Amino acid sequence: MVRVLGVDVAKKYWVAVASDLHVYADLTFTGVLAQADVDGRVEVVGVDMPIGLPAGIGYRRADVQARQAVGPRWPSVFMTPPSAALTADTYAAALETTRRVTGRGLSRQAWALRPRILEVDDVVRSAGRRIVEVHPELSFATLAGRHLSAPKSTWAGLEDRRALLAGAGFALPADLGRPGQVSGPDDVLDAAVACWTARRVADGIARVYPDPPERLDGIDACIRA
Repeated sequence: MVRVLGVDVAKKYWVAVASDLHVYADLTFTGVLAQADVDGRVEVVGVDMPIGLPAGIGYRRADVQARQAVGPRWPSVFMTPPSAALTADTYAAALETTRRVTGRGLSRQAWALRPRILEVDDVVRSAGRRIVEVHPELSFATLAGRHLSAPKSTWAGLEDRRALLAGAGFALPADLGRPGQVSGPDDVLDAAVACWTARRVADGIARVYPDPPERLDGIDACIRA
């Protein structure tokens, strides 16, 4: 069986869950992939980070459709800033660029993710494996077959997501070692559902938003679930 990996950002770290339920954490995306490969080559990686950056006017179709699909959880899907904003030297310059291109602003949260987004973009262009974009809330909604009513930061939301993952064969152990110490519980669950989606990608049954993908800067820009 093909080994796959789901990856999410947890504060300073990247946290990853493999299809054999090994869990990893590293300060860099390349580092967490390298850790996972030690236990067996990972063929498909699902990562909660934009892949395919917009350069023209407007937003990515993937972000628009994902917001529509997650229902009440739509604020969790942030709109990917234009590539020119991500390469700006300051937040003020990035904000000005985003307003000019999209007609809207740029959150501090999105700006803070800039190094992570650019790191993934570099790896996608050079990696000899399949790396796809996922969004945990979209994946959970797909897994559940419904909109999730409670945010992942709440007890109800956490328990709902844990139960969904356990039912899909992703019952994580209580002791995750160091990854469990540097990652929040919601980050681990997000990485696990990203792995669930990566498995669906490997099996050729994942949903694609949009379908067919939008071509941006030479990359197929879409979110899989």
